[in-house]
Amino acid sequence: MDQIIKKAEVLIESLPYIKQFNGKTFVIKYGGSVLNNDKIKKSVIEDIILLKYVGVNPVIVHGGGPAISKTMEAYEKESCFVKGLRVTDAETMKIVEMVLVGKVNKEIISLINQMGARGVGISGKDGSLIQASRLCPENIGEDLGFVGQVDQVNPEIVHQIIAGGYIPAIAPVGGNDQGETFNINADTVAGQLAISLESEKLIFLTDVDGIRSNKEEADSRVSSLSISRARKWIQEGKIKGGMVPKVKACIEAVQSKVQRTHIINGLVSHALLLEIFTDQGIGTMIVED
Repeated sequence: MDQIIKKAEVLIESLPYIKQFNGKTFVIKYGGSVLNNDKIKKSVIEDIILLKYVGVNPVIVHGGGPAISKTMEAYEKESCFVKGLRVTDAETMKIVEMVLVGKVNKEIISLINQMGARGVGISGKDGSLIQASRLCPENIGEDLGFVGQVDQVNPEIVHQIIAGGYIPAIAPVGGNDQGETFNINADTVAGQLAISLESEKLIFLTDVDGIRSNKEEADSRVSSLSISRARKWIQEGKIKGGMVPKVKACIEAVQSKVQRTHIINGLVSHALLLEIFTDQGIGTMIVED
């Protein structure tokens, strides 16, 4: 009986959050280790479907770097990175699009459909969702080929998918008016999409417990981090690697009136529900000063 009562208490704790977020849009980005673990991937999709059923509009933006690297190995093509970005020549771009749009995206949609919800998979090229251009070599120090930057987001197709009762899953590939295709950092796409959709939340699922004040100490996670301190930690190298584009996306989103941004450990079972519907939360929020 005590266990049953505890379950009821959890539901009661979540009630004000369910009421608060009804009809709101959440942009959820995940990839990497979360996508590679079948058990965790299922847990994430379960959370996203539950969000849909309690009145939230979840929008998925996914990566797929490990799957791209594995496919490139099969084609006997070496992966090369500069400052965390994949050098993308014309042949690599074809592989990136094939893997992200044709494989990873469809696997996510298949899982959503298998679990009783309805998903629609698109890329940034569909409906001219993401207008992109080549990342300027001066911004990175060298020419990365078909690595892109987001110039404009046209969210109409996402609104239509949501209005139809579907869960959209978006592959981070964009295009331009000349028919060129670009490989865009998924964190950047998630941030720009959250701004364009005027999302209530932007959530990054990673393989770490948020942001730590001391990377070597597991119990040094900070539950909230101001924009000014986040920038300082980037400059000091306390925030580095793949965490940098996530934090930068959070900063820009917060400054563009996205209400809350979260960086959480997606390898924790049902991490989304724990972060959204409990009083404590489990990750780090980037907040205004």
